[in-house]
Amino acid sequence: MLYKLHEAQRAIIESMAEVADTFSKLHGNPQTLLGKMPMAQRVAAGYALLHRLGKDYEKPEFGIHTVTLDGVEVAIGERVEMEKPFCRLLRFKRFSDDPQTLEKLQRHPVALVVAPLSGHYATLLRDTVKTMLPEHKVYITDWTNARLVPLSAGQFHLHDYVHYVREFIEHLQQKYGNCHVISVCQPTVPVLAAISLMATRGQKTPLSMTMMGGPIDTRRSPTTVNNLATEHSLDWFERNLIFSVPPKYPGAGRRVYPGFLQHTGFIAMNPRRHAKSHHDYFRDLIRGDESSAETHRKFYDEYNAVLDMDADFYLETIQTVFQDCALPKGTWDVLSPEGQPERVRPQDIKTTALLTIEGELDDISGSGQTRAAQELCSGIPKSMRQDFELKGAGHYGIFSGRRWRTVVYPVLRDFIAKHQPQQTPATSGSAAKPPRASSASA
Repeated sequence: MLYKLHEAQRAIIESMAEVADTFSKLHGNPQTLLGKMPMAQRVAAGYALLHRLGKDYEKPEFGIHTVTLDGVEVAIGERVEMEKPFCRLLRFKRFSDDPQTLEKLQRHPVALVVAPLSGHYATLLRDTVKTMLPEHKVYITDWTNARLVPLSAGQFHLHDYVHYVREFIEHLQQKYGNCHVISVCQPTVPVLAAISLMATRGQKTPLSMTMMGGPIDTRRSPTTVNNLATEHSLDWFERNLIFSVPPKYPGAGRRVYPGFLQHTGFIAMNPRRHAKSHHDYFRDLIRGDESSAETHRKFYDEYNAVLDMDADFYLETIQTVFQDCALPKGTWDVLSPEGQPERVRPQDIKTTALLTIEGELDDISGSGQTRAAQELCSGIPKSMRQDFELKGAGHYGIFSGRRWRTVVYPVLRDFIAKHQPQQTPATSGSAAKPPRASSASA
């Protein structure tokens, strides 16, 4: 019922937001009668802010069209590599007709970036991907808004997430020989589970795995997010946060944790900061500071775009990761595709290098929560393990922004390079010699 009420309210607010946008343009144009009135710029700024507060935010685009490698511009083509009901594996294919550049591109390591399924879209990692592209073949998990997945596609559980990750890794191994895996925040847990299960079965595991700001062991330095998950019963979460998708969407009838409720939670964590940000946006518009205003718009275009999560996945994550702490306790059993329980044993991982990255001031995954993977993965030689903490950084600073690009990324890049074989085997995804310009891509 709440979802239906929200949709009705959204329809009204959106129409008001469109009107506000129109008046903002009229007052902001000095050629119009309204634009010549006293305080027209201030009025235009007010309407622009109202438009931003009321508009609907759709799924953003990655929008990565080119990157630069050693002064040479490399074209980027985004394409779907694999598609499953709840996720697409995206590839950022790189193109160049410069032979030397192409040879460098083909020798680069393959990196699978596992994006969070925790409210925002994978585009939240746009800066992560763009920074890595000049020196890596990058793939990313692009999770689907659950309200767009028909009931006929079945349910989506936490163990399904684990199997998706495993399938994506195996696909890249088949194509390139092997790969490196980078997980950011929420997926650190299912990624570690997927690689652990592969190791236990005796399968080839990735060359390296990087865990960034994730809730491996939420008993360490618990945050507000952790406390919320433990202070309420699972029944409370189901009664208060789970609703059915309205009829207007392809996923009508699917039980989900709606994106609009998640967004409310995001804002509630730092209401003063968001209020100040919008006030600053209003003042920037009055002053005519378009650069600062555009920075605000880009951030909130991403931040305000949210997706629904399948209820089974969400509730199982709350219970397994935050309430039971099953991974660090060694009590987590994942259902295999055949329906048989398999114990997650990180200690079975022997040949995959491990890098853990934390932000000193992370208020989502507290200090030590990600580092816990170092102890769990006791089978990995110490020479293949590394831990890094970014001083003075919060959660987003470890994978986005200036310090990600100048401090964190060099650590990640060098770690991957250290554990990348010198000679990549020739497969369907690589070649010993550059192809002709007509197929100059990597």
